[in-house]
Amino acid sequence: MPKKAEFGPFITVEREGPVATVTLDRGDGRNAMSLEVLRDLKRVAESFSDDLKTQAVIVTGKGAFTAGADLKDNALVERGKMGMLERRHALRAGPDLCDAWERMEQVTIAAAETYCIGGGVALAVACDFRVMGVSTHLRLPEIPLGMNMSWHAIPRLVALMGPAKTKKFVLFGEKLSASEALAAGLVDDVTPDGQALAGAGEWARRIADLPPNAVRMTKQSVNAVASAHHASATFMDRDQFALAATSEDYREAIAAFLEKRPPKFTGR
Repeated sequence: MPKKAEFGPFITVEREGPVATVTLDRGDGRNAMSLEVLRDLKRVAESFSDDLKTQAVIVTGKGAFTAGADLKDNALVERGKMGMLERRHALRAGPDLCDAWERMEQVTIAAAETYCIGGGVALAVACDFRVMGVSTHLRLPEIPLGMNMSWHAIPRLVALMGPAKTKKFVLFGEKLSASEALAAGLVDDVTPDGQALAGAGEWARRIADLPPNAVRMTKQSVNAVASAHHASATFMDRDQFALAATSEDYREAIAAFLEKRPPKFTGR
């Protein structure tokens, strides 16, 4: 029988043999990522550090994978009122979450339906594989909203897509369909709608049938090569985010978004 555990009010972990499924469910089908969700997802990743039975971990959302950061989260609103030291510390939540998922020795698979936005993309590319329903799209809205793309995502995207495709995906904030993401190397498998979790389950069972020591060592070896320069590329991305959030362009981008009008950027 599957064993289920809860990590906070929105996250459950169901273990069945060598496969675990982590589900984010905020009850609205959007699954925006509040600070509480970020911290709980990090705790989930860390909970597998001494788990020698689980060989593959799927992360998914009930409804959409996630709408990205929860802009209505009071904790995120309060962050803007903090001093720089407190703000830098608070901005660790996203990158720390993604780093924790990348460090896991188990093979990780993101299963996404509907959409995967912002921080959801950052989490997905921290996983080893990505499986998506055919109508699912991905989007990074940060740059058009006056922010930078952080959460240590840029080098992971470059490793998967290459420099030019990463620039196009990040800069314009446009939707990337599952089929386009598959062609670009960002997604590993596209399924019929509603079958992404089942498709990820097939990948997980194939992993679980392999010798676990060889799988874990191979994952670590590949990640060591792929991420050799990641720290030097991302060590200041949260400071860049903090700086961008003080600009007039950032305030204009948010105002234009809320007022449903084109923004007017000045570089200030």
